[in-house]
Amino acid sequence: MSAGARQAPAQARAPAPDDALPPYEGIDLADVRLVRSGDDAAAALAALLEADAIGFDTESKPTFRKGEVSTGPHLVQLATDRHAYLFQIANVALAAGEPAAGIAVLRAVLESPAILKVGFGLGDDLRRLRAKLGIDARNVLDLANALRRGERNAWGAKTAVARFFGRRLQKSRKITTTNWSLPRLSDKQIQYAADDAHVALRVYRHWRALPPDALPATAPDKAPGAGAGRARRKPDPLPD
Repeated sequence: MSAGARQAPAQARAPAPDDALPPYEGIDLADVRLVRSGDDAAAALAALLEADAIGFDTESKPTFRKGEVSTGPHLVQLATDRHAYLFQIANVALAAGEPAAGIAVLRAVLESPAILKVGFGLGDDLRRLRAKLGIDARNVLDLANALRRGERNAWGAKTAVARFFGRRLQKSRKITTTNWSLPRLSDKQIQYAADDAHVALRVYRHWRALPPDALPATAPDKAPGAGAGRARRKPDPLPD
C-alpha cells in the first residue's frame, strides 16, 4: 500500500449518500480469535475446514517511499459465519516449540479446493501470499468483480454493505495505514481486520440468497429498523 502526497481540496467535499446511513455493526471482538499457539492453530483449522465458504483478506505494513517494496502480508484474516481468525505472520511462523503451525493452517485452508474463499480486491493479497509464503490459494471469488455485473467500477466492501444492508462500513484511513507488522495489534486494528474478512462472507451469503439478477442499484435511504446509538452486537448469520 502506498500513500501519495496530500493536496488541500479546493472546496469542502459534499456529503456522500452513504454518510447518512447508520453504521455497520461488525463482528464482536469476543468472536475474534488471534492464532498464536499450536492449540490456537488446531482449533482454527478444525473450524475452518468445516466451512463451505470463508471470508478472506490480508493486511500489510504500508509503504510510503517511492520504490519501496512491501514485505507483506503481515496479517491474514479468515472468517467463518461465527468467528474471525487472525494470523500474524511473524508470530505464527515463529511460535516457540511449534514452528509454522499457523502457516500450515493457512496453507491447508487457502489451498483447499473444497472451501470457497471470498473477499474484495484480492489481487495483491494473492500475489503477496504466493511470493512470501509460497501459498497458492485455490477456489477464490473476488466479490469486487463478481458483483460488478457490467458496472464501470468494481464494487468495494463499502458499496456492498451500503447496497445490501443499508449500512455505512467505516473504513478509517488512519487504521488502514497503521503498522500491521507490530507484534501486538491494537483493538482498533483487530476490529478493522476482522471486519474486513467477516463482512465479505456476510455479503456473499446475502448475495447468494437473492433471486437471480436482483442486485440493488443504490443504497436504501434508510435501513429498516435502524436506530441511533445501538450497542454493538454480533450480526446474525445470513442464510446459506
